Amino acid sequence: MTDNYELIAKLANHQIIMKYLLPFIFLYCCLMSCQDRSVNSNNSTDSKAVKMASAKANEFFDKIYEEELDFYPMEKSYLGRKEDNDKWDDLSDDHAQKVHEYNQQVLKRLDEEVDYNSLNDRSKSSYKLFKKTYENRIADYQYRYNDYPVNQMFGLHSGVPSFLISIHNIDNEADAKAYITRLKGVPKMFDQLQAGLAARAEKGVIPPKFVFGRVLDDCNNIISGYPLEKTETDNAIYADFEKKVKKLDIDGDLQKDLINQCADALQNSVKPAYKSLIADLTKLEKKATKDDGVWKFKDGKNYFNNRLQRITTTALTSDEIHQLGLEEVKRIHGEMTKIKDKVGFDGTLQEFFVFMREDDQFYYPNTEQGKADYMKRATEIIDDMRGELDKLFITKPKAEMIVKAVEKYREKSAGKAFYSSPAEDGSRPGTYYANTYNMEDMPKYQMEALAYHEGIPGHHMQLSIAQEMKDLPMFRRFGGGYTAYVEGWALYTEYLPKELGYYDDPYSDFGRLAMELWRACRLVVDTGIHSQKWTREEGIDYYMTNTPNSKGDAVKMVERHIVMPGQATAYKIGMIKILELRELAKQKLGDKFDIRQFHEVVLTNGALPLDVLEDMVNDYIETNS
Repeated sequence: MTDNYELIAKLANHQIIMKYLLPFIFLYCCLMSCQDRSVNSNNSTDSKAVKMASAKANEFFDKIYEEELDFYPMEKSYLGRKEDNDKWDDLSDDHAQKVHEYNQQVLKRLDEEVDYNSLNDRSKSSYKLFKKTYENRIADYQYRYNDYPVNQMFGLHSGVPSFLISIHNIDNEADAKAYITRLKGVPKMFDQLQAGLAARAEKGVIPPKFVFGRVLDDCNNIISGYPLEKTETDNAIYADFEKKVKKLDIDGDLQKDLINQCADALQNSVKPAYKSLIADLTKLEKKATKDDGVWKFKDGKNYFNNRLQRITTTALTSDEIHQLGLEEVKRIHGEMTKIKDKVGFDGTLQEFFVFMREDDQFYYPNTEQGKADYMKRATEIIDDMRGELDKLFITKPKAEMIVKAVEKYREKSAGKAFYSSPAEDGSRPGTYYANTYNMEDMPKYQMEALAYHEGIPGHHMQLSIAQEMKDLPMFRRFGGGYTAYVEGWALYTEYLPKELGYYDDPYSDFGRLAMELWRACRLVVDTGIHSQKWTREEGIDYYMTNTPNSKGDAVKMVERHIVMPGQATAYKIGMIKILELRELAKQKLGDKFDIRQFHEVVLTNGALPLDVLEDMVNDYIETNS
C-alpha cells in the first residue's frame, strides 16, 4: 500500500484472515493465451487422461477454497457475497485449532484425491505450491500468539466500523437486518478478542507502550456521536446505516424501525463491548514496556527469520536484508544529489531534505479546500495514466477504480494511502484511498508516485486483473498472499511511468526517488528493530536523517515496523527482482522484447513467490527466443 495499507487494512481489520487466509495459494500456474504471446500455453499433445487428471486437480483446489470460505464469513463479504452476512469471524482458540486440524486434513486429501504423476506440467507446479503453502501454515501454527491483534495499524477495534461502512452493502431489508445482527454480535467477538489478548499477555506478548494511546483513542472515537452520546454529530456506524437504509425502496415506517433497531444495537451491544475492551486495554497498558522488537519474545529470533522467509519468499537473512538496504540508500542518495544540483540548491543533501520537508510550496494547505484540491489532483493523475495503458499492457482490468479520501473516523491512525480491491461481482469498485488528515504528510512532489502505486498501473491493475482471470481457480484470483510480489509490483509501477516521460518536473522525480528511498530505508530499520535491538527512537532518527519525509511519516512507519515485523521488507526486494527479470528478458530477447508481453507474464499469473515468478519469466524467454 505505499504501503498497500488496504491489503493490510482489508486484512486490517480482520485478524483471523491476516493469520490464516492471507497465505492463500496461488496455484494452477498457467499463462493465459493472449493475442501477442504464446508463453506456457496448453500442451495440445496432453492425453485425455492427463487433461482429465489436471481438471480434477483444479476442481479440488476450488473445492478447498470454498470450504475455507466457510471458516470466514467476513471474507465472503469482502468478495461481495451475501451468505453469512450476519456473522463475524470466530476468533476463539478452539476455532484456530479447528483450522489447524483442517489444514492437516487438506494435505491428506491432496494425496488421496490428486495423482501428482498424472498431471500436466502446469498442474504439477500448482500441486507443489499448494502443498508447500499448507506445510507452511501447519509449521507456522506454533507462532500463532506472536502478534498483536489490537494495534494502531489494524485490528477489530477499528475493523468493525471499517468493515460495516466499506464492505457490508445494504441492498434490501434482509441486508439491513444482517447489519443489525452483526452489531449485536460484537460483544461475543470482542470477548474472544479479549481472551486472545489475555492468552498472549500470559506468554509475554504485549504491544509496546506507544500502541495503547493510539488504540484507546480510536476505540473512544468509534463509540462517540449520536445515539451513543448527546451530540449533534452522528456516530459513524449509525450515519452509515441510516444513509444506506434511506436509499432502500421500502416503507418509511420500516425504515424508521430499522434505524431505531440500529440505534438500540449500538447502545446496548456495541458500546458495552467497546467499554469492556477499553477497560482491558487500560489494564494491559500498565504491563507494557518500551521494548519494541520481537527479539523480546521467547523464540523471537526464529520467529523473525520465519517472517522474513514467508514475506520475501527468499532465503535472505536479516543481516543480508539490512546490508541490501544500506546499499540502496546510498545509491538513491546519489541520484537525489544530481536532482538537488539540477535545481540549483546550494547545500547538502540533508539540507535539501529539510527544504523539501518544510517549504510551503510543496504542500496543499491543511484546510478543507486544500484537501479537496489534493483529491482533485490525485484523480487527474489517475485519469491521465488510464490513457497510457495500451502502451504498457495487453490485459487491462474491467473493474472501475475511484479515488477517495480516508474517512474521518480512521484518518488519524490510518496509513497515508492504500488500495481496496473491487467486489467479485463488480458491485464495489476498486478504491485508492488518500489520507488527508495532515497535509504536511502528503507532499505534492510525491503525488504521482503515490497514485501510480496504489491505483493505476499499480495495485488496481494487479489485483483486478487477477480477479478477472475467469479461467483461474478462485483461490488464485482472490488470494492476497506473497507480499513481495504484490508490493514489489506496486513499487515497480512507481518507476514505470518515468519511461513514458512522466516525472518531467525534477521535484516530482525527486518525489519518486523519495518514495523508493523510503522503501530502501525500511530494509534497514525493520531488521534494525527486530534483529539488532534498535529502539523506536533510533528508527525514527534514521528516517529523519536519511529521507525528506515528515516526522509524522517516520513515526508511523517505525511504529508499523514494530507491530508488523518483516512486512515492510517485501516492497524493495520484490521491485528489485521484477527489474532484474525484466533486464534479463531484454538482454536475452533483444529486439524481440516487448514490455507488454513481459507485463502479461507478470500480471496474468496472480501473485507468486519470487522464485516461481522467475521460472515463468525464464519460460517466457525460452519460448520467445
